[in-house]
Amino acid sequence: MVKENKLSPTHEAPYRGLRVLDFGQGIASPYCAMLLAVYGADVIKVEPPEGDWSRFLGTTYGSHTTLSAVYNRGKRSLCLDMKHKDGIAIAQRLAKDCDVLIEGFRPGVAARLGIGYEELARDNPGLVYLSVSAFGQSGPYSKRPGSDSVAQAFSGLVSINVGNDGTPHRVGTTISDVVTGVYAFQAIATTLFARATVGTGRWIDVNLCASTSALLGHKVAEHILEGGAPRALNVPAGSYQTSDGWMMVTLVNEPQYKRLCAAIERDDLASDPRFVDFASRADSADTLISQLREVFLTQPTDIWLSRLHAADLIAERILNPGEWLRNAHVEATRAAVCQDTPGMGPVYTPRTPGIASLSEDHLRPSPDIGQDSYEVLLQAGFEQSAIDDWVKAGAVRQAKGAGA
Repeated sequence: MVKENKLSPTHEAPYRGLRVLDFGQGIASPYCAMLLAVYGADVIKVEPPEGDWSRFLGTTYGSHTTLSAVYNRGKRSLCLDMKHKDGIAIAQRLAKDCDVLIEGFRPGVAARLGIGYEELARDNPGLVYLSVSAFGQSGPYSKRPGSDSVAQAFSGLVSINVGNDGTPHRVGTTISDVVTGVYAFQAIATTLFARATVGTGRWIDVNLCASTSALLGHKVAEHILEGGAPRALNVPAGSYQTSDGWMMVTLVNEPQYKRLCAAIERDDLASDPRFVDFASRADSADTLISQLREVFLTQPTDIWLSRLHAADLIAERILNPGEWLRNAHVEATRAAVCQDTPGMGPVYTPRTPGIASLSEDHLRPSPDIGQDSYEVLLQAGFEQSAIDDWVKAGAVRQAKGAGA
């Protein structure tokens, strides 16, 4: 698909030379592909003429929203009309030479288009093929449509995120999509490692609902063992309002509770038999937490954090994303990346954990629809005249102002 990169892989770019076709839209599949790009892979985002739907979900800036701009960094865009026979033929030829193919169609659609795993693997046995869906490739729900919110609901995550209003709430970010992208990347990474010895790739099935369920960890076991009504884990951990903001306080062992009571000058709460241990405090949570809320409202956050940290307790101010970005620790550790994206300006995003260097700073910004169509196809060995014909026929699209 692309000319072989003569540079060797490094810790910063272990996937240098890896060729990836990303047919995904939204967040989960594109995020997985973006992580491969972060680690040096050449990722081609294959989009329909109307573009990835994430380009229009939210406030638009040129050809992007924040979703499309953040989760498609490091890629080149090839625009193919898969309703056109030539578009399908181009995709099939590119797939024969790629290392990884990522698709997020509903189960059965990729095979119907002629780019399913079984067909492609006959000519490309080393292909690592990832399918991302809502409920998986098999089972009674496999053909159902899904989304991040549906995955949060189905997995049980919403049920355990009950607000003070008594209503179960979805988490306020696309956590199901993102964790699915991470699990998918992990599955591809291990498959690529095995391929070096086994010699063949495989078909990987990752879905939003299973990925979100995996986040809950012990909650399923807890639910069964405690008869469907598990106690709160570490009362009185939680969010507390101060006189000037909010903070999070948490406990992981019994001695911390006694130190908490001493730090807020409420030793009576430490000696109260209703609050003697985690289980007892869970049974009397409303009584205890209401008293702590009254105490924490009396002083500003900085004062409380100073006292709690002096007592070696786990507590921190609750920040919004903008406050996090401007935080002194975040700035000192370069925990955020800023990339100038055409039509948007500076786009800030948290740095990918575990990167061996600052290579993420140099990723190309997310592309426009079909921005690199000519470049990708020419590098794949197609003739200029053939590409011109496909553009005229509508099988291939090239972004305006980005000609061959």
